Amino acid sequence: MMMRHVWIRGIMSLIWLVAAVVSGMAGSFEMAVLYVALSGVFLYSAYATWKKEKDDKGGK
Repeated sequence: MMMRHVWIRGIMSLIWLVAAVVSGMAGSFEMAVLYVALSGVFLYSAYATWKKEKDDKGGK
């Protein structure tokens, strides 16, 4: 069973990505870049945690 915080981080990443698209469409490109960066951080964090959990279960 996958940990809830991995799902939450993934969802937060998608929310930041949507905010980046909306900001880009509104013309605020500086904020769009910031939101893309935040989305990447959340996505990387979720992936790293998921990968670690998967490796821990495989070794047992």
